[in-house]
Amino acid sequence: MTINECWAQIDGQRMHYLKAGSGPPLLLIHGLMGGSFEWRFSVPVLAEHYTVHAVDLPGVGMSSDGVRTDCSLSRQVDRLNEFIEQQGWTQASVMGISFGGAMAMLLAAHDAQTSRRIRSLVLSCPVNPWSDFGQDRIRFLSTWLGGCFLRLVLPISRPLHRSAIARMYGDPTRMPQDALDGYRVSVLRRGRAANVLTALRSWNKDVETLRGLIPQIKIPALLIWGTRDTAVDPRSAEILHQHLPKSELKWIEGAGHFVFEERPEEFNRLIVEFLNKTEAMAGQAGKQ
Repeated sequence: MTINECWAQIDGQRMHYLKAGSGPPLLLIHGLMGGSFEWRFSVPVLAEHYTVHAVDLPGVGMSSDGVRTDCSLSRQVDRLNEFIEQQGWTQASVMGISFGGAMAMLLAAHDAQTSRRIRSLVLSCPVNPWSDFGQDRIRFLSTWLGGCFLRLVLPISRPLHRSAIARMYGDPTRMPQDALDGYRVSVLRRGRAANVLTALRSWNKDVETLRGLIPQIKIPALLIWGTRDTAVDPRSAEILHQHLPKSELKWIEGAGHFVFEERPEEFNRLIVEFLNKTEAMAGQAGKQ
């Protein structure tokens, strides 16, 4: 399987993305501290069925790293819309991890009001209005003092990385060997603290906006959650499921927040089954 390194000019910045496979387009959106690296176990499998585009949004991964890049939820969604327009897609499926899941939902909600290009969603432990995990930390880091703390600590946080990343797995022994170095690149990149702060300072406002828009998402959606997720409250999964009219909820027993790395075979199988089913249903509807 050939995975191509590609670049696009988005919002006046150079944006990196991976492209692989053939078939209907599938857009992959990373989490807040990740990047296209997060999808390394999924791209080869999904590309057997779809034309996969795994982006590094500005401020993340290999894309532009200006310290003034606004990485807020709403701003990144604007960039994703621009990317979709550049690609010329009339129909596409979208997948998002964690903060990327919130982006995917906001993208789909806006799309429902305008062009209706998004056919289906896959959301892995997505940030949502009904999870309050980490709220105290977000409130602190959003303050002037918290921002100073993050700018001071993040560049020298290397000794803390292993334990912080291990918490993302239900079973830390399942952490892939390349995970530490892969995520460390993202955390330690130039301007990362400033970029993250722009997301944290608009977090609550953006999530509240999302709360009002979620019921407008009436396309098929698959929710995948690890039962031991410590980053986004698993109890919020059922509530989100109830608010998404055409959603399915699948649990992966014993997995944590990084379910896509901890149990990649099961994760990828659920995605392929769901997307193939939604594509078949769309095809049948088109014949009627």
